[in-house]
Amino acid sequence: MKIGVPKEIKIKESRVGLVPGGVRQLVIDGHQVFVETNAGAGIGISDDDYIQAGAKILPSLEAVFETAEMIVKVKEPQPREIALLRPHHLLYTYLHLAADTELTTGLMESGATCVAYETIQLPNGSLPLLVPMSEVAGRMSTQVGASYLQIDHGGKGVLLGGVPGTRRARVTVIGCGIAGTNAIKMAMGMGADVTAIDRSTRRLAELDDLFDNRITTLYSNMQNIEEAVLRSDLVIGAVLIAGAKAPKLVTREMISKMEKGSVVVDIAVDQGGCIETCKPTTHENPTFEVDGVVHYCVANMPGAVARTSTYALTNVTLEYARALANLGTEEAARRDPALKLGVNIFKGKLVYEQVANDLELPYTPLGF
Repeated sequence: MKIGVPKEIKIKESRVGLVPGGVRQLVIDGHQVFVETNAGAGIGISDDDYIQAGAKILPSLEAVFETAEMIVKVKEPQPREIALLRPHHLLYTYLHLAADTELTTGLMESGATCVAYETIQLPNGSLPLLVPMSEVAGRMSTQVGASYLQIDHGGKGVLLGGVPGTRRARVTVIGCGIAGTNAIKMAMGMGADVTAIDRSTRRLAELDDLFDNRITTLYSNMQNIEEAVLRSDLVIGAVLIAGAKAPKLVTREMISKMEKGSVVVDIAVDQGGCIETCKPTTHENPTFEVDGVVHYCVANMPGAVARTSTYALTNVTLEYARALANLGTEEAARRDPALKLGVNIFKGKLVYEQVANDLELPYTPLGF
């Protein structure tokens, strides 16, 4: 198969779909890999590195799409990329369709087949291709939250860990999966007073044990969420439902009652976010204020630490990329139920039911 790796064109996105080690493995498997020039330049991977791994370098985005059958990316395709997709293409990347009707309809109209990293799901319910980016985003959420609590960044001027004789900052993390747990780890490490909220009592018990009863754990209901949010300096939303929009658990009314200069970070903003006042932002303009509360809602947070993120991501995406290239979409999906759940659009038809329901678009069951 001819596999293409374009340079990402989303604002401030330096990650790349394959590193040289992945290219080398795909070439060993018998495939041709075509990489756009300077695709890895942002994280210190040169064209020569790719050439030594067996890739061929192409001069432009258009050349990659024209040459390749399978496109391996990191972020959802931008309008310029959607316009280059054709029915013979297999697109393998993060998609996050549930919050974006325009993107979904554009991909459907292209006639292409699109496999989403974030909906590949193992029988135990885990999302293996989300894990490394959730780890990165979770840890970053605490770092950026601490930074924006500084007065020079618009915050109230609170140090996360405080100092002797002063109170520690109060941090509430809503949703305690991979991202939320990593946010808690960082907040604990920085000395904050941490409250964790989740709808799973089993998960809360695990967290209580993991952190040796040094955090407050609360069951997720509106009363507990409101009380925790209103007393918090930093609120981190880390709620994710695979392939679906995140529920709005922090309301605009709650935000309006928070102390001015407080900070909210919504990790799952690319799935709609769990904080009602949040909207996607970029690394160039990462924040905005609502009722005096600083909102950080960058949709590709791991892009800020692109080198770490790229290698962590390709560690888990390569296995499925090889299956798709070696077997084709249909056979690979038949053999692996987890990969089958990653197929969101098949030959222009929307085949992921939750996305169809969220966006009120026609759903076509996958016929294999």
